[in-house]
Amino acid sequence: MKFTKTIEVKNIFNKISYKYDFLNNLLSFGLHKLWKRKLVNLLEPSKGEDWADLCCGTGDLAFLISKRVSPSGSITGIDSAKDILNIAKKKSVQKKNNFIKWEIKDVLAINDYSKKFDGICMSYGLRNLNNVEEGIKKVFYLLKDKGRAGFLDFNHSTKSSLSNIFQKIYLRFIVVTISRLFYLGPEYAYIEKSIRNFPKKNELIYIAKKVGFKKAEYRTILGGQMGILILTK
Repeated sequence: MKFTKTIEVKNIFNKISYKYDFLNNLLSFGLHKLWKRKLVNLLEPSKGEDWADLCCGTGDLAFLISKRVSPSGSITGIDSAKDILNIAKKKSVQKKNNFIKWEIKDVLAINDYSKKFDGICMSYGLRNLNNVEEGIKKVFYLLKDKGRAGFLDFNHSTKSSLSNIFQKIYLRFIVVTISRLFYLGPEYAYIEKSIRNFPKKNELIYIAKKVGFKKAEYRTILGGQMGILILTK
């Protein structure tokens, strides 16, 4: 099957969807909202631009960007997990936001938006794609010339570094332990597994430039626990 990992991740996110926002806030102590705002601030979406939030989950980034590009631009939230996307749609109704377009699609299977977007963002999604390089290639394909993209995710720290040791302790003994209270232990244990094969910052920069991006920069936040990759076409 072509997108084996993508299907596995889709099933995980469908299962955790009912507690996704609650656990995000709890496990990050609410900090994930600050990290997402930082990503959006670095990308600087502006009024009239067309944007996409890939692997959008419950739509945090899409809602932030919609405030910046409306009313003359557009924002499309795309995710392969139906249940979690339905939560994003419900939040749209609650927020009375009819501006965002929501689509159920696998990122790697998108073929109808060539050079459509001025900007693309992704939080905690690149790591979960079947192939990271193919994911970055797809983003390159979707961006207009001179478009930019930003990715927020766990930073893959050097093995045995203090940052790496802390990350393992946090994921194994805090994240998994708390998620077990909601019968979601195996689903959240997947996070550490997914980080294991995720490229380090220099590898991500190399892949991006190989794909064709003219500029690639990476910065770490929260003591190296998280990373933001910014690309310009």
